[in-house]
Amino acid sequence: MIRQTSLFLGYELRFLLRNPVWPLFGIMQPVLYLVFFAPLLGKTTSSGSMPEVLAMFTPGSMMMIALFGSLFAGFGMINETRNGVLERLAVSPAWPPAIILGRVAKDMLVLVVQAILVMGVAILMGLRIGLPEFLIMLLLMAVTGLFAASLSYGLALAIKDENGVSQLVQFFAMPLTLIAGLFLPVSLGPDWLQTLARFNPLYYGVEAGRSLFRGDLGDSTIPIAFALLIGLALITLVWSMRSLRRLAA
Repeated sequence: MIRQTSLFLGYELRFLLRNPVWPLFGIMQPVLYLVFFAPLLGKTTSSGSMPEVLAMFTPGSMMMIALFGSLFAGFGMINETRNGVLERLAVSPAWPPAIILGRVAKDMLVLVVQAILVMGVAILMGLRIGLPEFLIMLLLMAVTGLFAASLSYGLALAIKDENGVSQLVQFFAMPLTLIAGLFLPVSLGPDWLQTLARFNPLYYGVEAGRSLFRGDLGDSTIPIAFALLIGLALITLVWSMRSLRRLAA
């Protein structure tokens, strides 16, 4: 199991290294938001200092990478399904779940590297974060990426059409990210918005990130975020694996 998953992971990484431009482009939007948008938010924090602004804004930028990067990971799988590549892999002697696990592991590694780069830019701009909080935030990003990538692969195997997947992802991703308070805390909004946000698992991911960046390791949103995102990740991962098995049937 581990050997076959690592083989698929190695294949995916070698393919990625042949064209590493797209992952780098994936961090451009969050970096631009950090550089040009974060300085405008001084009045939304108590002190107005750049470290406090960055502690509030950077977690949302990182969740943007996790969602909009990983949610479109399944597009390559649609092309492989259309060309018959995935069917041949699914009926091969390889352990079928390893095909999904190798891809998801690649997506998580890419996401963690992107998160490190974005946090590096934020640190250069004045962000202060301790090593434990830094590492926990990377783990939170990896779990979020596991959920988003597994969901993308499940949608790709179920719909098998780029336009359909794109429209469905954009239809749900935009309102979910807005309600999560990606750019500004939901606490600044009206009561009805704050109530609605509590039914959005991404809200807890963003709030957990802000707690970590403030150094508040005891905040309740951190375990809630991990529990929700790990649960959703397992559900979507199992769904994508079963969808692959049906493809081979």
